Order: sequence, then C-alpha cells, then structure tokens
Amino acid sequence: MQNFELASLNPHFTIFGFDIYYYAVIIVAGIILATIVVALLFKRRNIPTDWTLDLLLCILPLGIIGARTFYVITDPSVSITQWFSSFRDGGLSIIGGVCGGALGVVLFCIIHKINFLRVADCLLPGVILAQGIGRWGNFVNQEVYGPKITNEALQFFPIGVYIDKVGEWHYAFFFFESVSNLIIFALLFALMWKFLKKPHGLAVAGYFFCYGTVRSIMEPLRDSQYILGSNLPISQIFALVMAAGGLILFLVILFVNRRKYGSCFGAVVGEPLAIMPIYRTKEERKKLEEERLAKERAARSAAMKSGEQSLQTNTAKGEEQEKSQTKEE
Repeated sequence: MQNFELASLNPHFTIFGFDIYYYAVIIVAGIILATIVVALLFKRRNIPTDWTLDLLLCILPLGIIGARTFYVITDPSVSITQWFSSFRDGGLSIIGGVCGGALGVVLFCIIHKINFLRVADCLLPGVILAQGIGRWGNFVNQEVYGPKITNEALQFFPIGVYIDKVGEWHYAFFFFESVSNLIIFALLFALMWKFLKKPHGLAVAGYFFCYGTVRSIMEPLRDSQYILGSNLPISQIFALVMAAGGLILFLVILFVNRRKYGSCFGAVVGEPLAIMPIYRTKEERKKLEEERLAKERAARSAAMKSGEQSLQTNTAKGEEQEKSQTKEE
C-alpha cells in the first residue's frame, strides 16, 4: 500500500539552471507566515508593526548560523570544515536555530530599548508555526522518520510513510511533530491575543515547556541516523533542559507578579499589566514632540493675548475712574 509515499529522490526543481529545493520553499513559506503572525501580535500588544522587519533582520541570519553550527558540532559525520561547503546538502538544527535567534532578539531589544520578554512573547508563536510548517520539508527530503513498520495494517498515512529509497514503511514522526507544533501555536497565539493582563514571559515559558516536552518524547524514537550526538543524545538533553527551563520560568513569573501586583495574572489594583505602553518609532516620537511644542506655543500665545486684553481692560477702567474723580472734584 503506497498511496502516500515520500515522493522524491530528487526533491527540487530547476529555474534557469539553478536547483531550488522544495525544502527551502517550505521553510521560506513558514518564515513568511511567522512574520505575519508576529506583525499581528505586535499590533495587538502596542508595538510598532514596522519593527517586524527589523526583528526579522536581527534573528534570521543568527538563527541560520546557530542552526548550522549546532548541527555541525553535534553530528560526528560532518567536519567543521564542511560548515559552509556542504550547506546546500542539508543539515540544520532547530534547537541551534532557537539559540541563535534568541541572540537576535537580544540585539533587537538593545537597539529599540524594549523589554526582551515582551518581544519574545510575540515572536515565539510565529516560531513554533514556522517549525510546524518546516517539518514538511522532512517529507519531501525523506528524512526524520521513525522505526520501521512491520504490521501491514499500520502501513498508511498519517501513521506511516513509505521511504522509497529503502523500500520500507516507517512511522511518520515528521507529521506527528508538525501537528504537535501547530497545536502549540494555536494555544500560544490564543494566549497572546486574548489575555492582555498576562505578565510578560508566559508565552516564552509555554513555548519552551511544550516544545521541549514534544521534542524530548520524539527524539529517542527517531531512526538512529537522525539522532544528533555520537555518545550522548545531545538534542534530547537540550529538549529536556528546555522543558524544565520553561516550567521554572512559568513559576517564577507567576511568583514575581503576585509579589509585585497581588495577583498571578494582571493585578488586584490598577491592572497595570492590562494597560501596555505604546512603543513608537523615531518619526512618530518626533511628530508627537512637534505637536506638543506647537500646543505649548499656542497656549503661550493665547495667554499673552489674554494678558494683553486684560491689561487693556484694566487700563480703560483706570482711565474711566480718573475721569470720574476729576468730574466730582
């Protein structure tokens, strides 16, 4: 039964003699959709939407460098000298990409002087969406699958996929992880969109806990050739650290918010976290400053005119009183 095969031993198409891989197209589609999600959440959380491009420029190069570096370091079959030479042959690590992207977020926050957790909360729903879409690149590349399926009753998609380069059915782990990531995306996006009173950092904690948990379960079940690390399952260790770190961060955020505002979510008095400050661009700040100065000048001008009119009135009254006294005398 091969009604849903992993479809190609030659997973690319050619334009003007240049090979474009389907994996790359899928990754780019994920990045575009993630960027749209981040822009929507920026607008929802009172952050200028035109900063989305700045954020992308900060995290994308560092994310790619981190993903490739982590893969090269942890895969014994790839030499460090092949960091760039075999780049188009594949070899990226999501965990390395997350680490590199985090440095990009730090850089972005330093440039724009904005809270790191507030930005990361808007970013990570888009990241997990891109990861869920990107997993389909494993489908076209015939990789990251699970053990062989010997039971013919289970040899169908989405339980399994047919790997035509080995002529066997294997469990479709890329699909399981993709669906899990899309569910995590839906939960994080709903959290960010609906609950405006939440403390900064909850989406970050949710991402690390949920993704780390999913990855730590999936990692040891993969085919051995897709487990990074020769002696230690490095990706699984990192995944467990991510899950534990997410849980700890979640508890710390709730504890700190309760100590500071009297409630784990929002605040008992004043609801300061429900009223998020609006971050403005340099052009917007300049325009607002010009409007403020114009209002001050108008107010001073009005005060001066009012003072002049009052002085004229008092002078007129004084002259009338002097004339009246003169007549009486």
